[in-house]
Amino acid sequence: MPRPRSENARQSVLAAMRRALAADGYDAVTIEGLAAEAGVSKQTIYRWWPSKAAILGEALLEGALPGADVVLPFSDDLGADLRAWFATAAEHLARAENVELARALIAVTATDPQLGEALNHRFADPIVSWIVARVAHGQEDGAVRADVDAAVVADQFVAATSYAALLGRPLTEDRVDALVDLVMRGIAAPIPGH
Repeated sequence: MPRPRSENARQSVLAAMRRALAADGYDAVTIEGLAAEAGVSKQTIYRWWPSKAAILGEALLEGALPGADVVLPFSDDLGADLRAWFATAAEHLARAENVELARALIAVTATDPQLGEALNHRFADPIVSWIVARVAHGQEDGAVRADVDAAVVADQFVAATSYAALLGRPLTEDRVDALVDLVMRGIAAPIPGH
């Protein structure tokens, strides 16, 4: 029968993961390095977590979220607000350590659906909620068609940033403008008389 986790040792491993991410990025993290930094054995880590990605997921679920202090815009100009959101995402993804983190989160989601769902709730739900509210506001103002599913629009924005991170493709101003213009043309309410 496996021994129960020591909470102090568990917290030490999670803290070691957060420090290693900040210092060297996810790709440089090793189980050996985490064990040494946390003051536990490799066997302890392997007994408690099936993979490095699982440690990452747990560390992020319990730790501070990178970029959690970003204020999302909410003005009378939907296109400008969407561009501002993408500009914030682009700035975040311009840092190599954030691209590595995003790729690791994608890997966690693909290999551990339950942990991936929890991480998506923590990271993506605030973004999805903002986009849904922002599009709904546009529907109330008559700028967005009433039949537009705001959650589908939100999915496209999350997908676009995830894809950019996965490929390491920067979200340039031109790409953001093209994407927002495309979305705006697709969801815009028809102009009366046209």
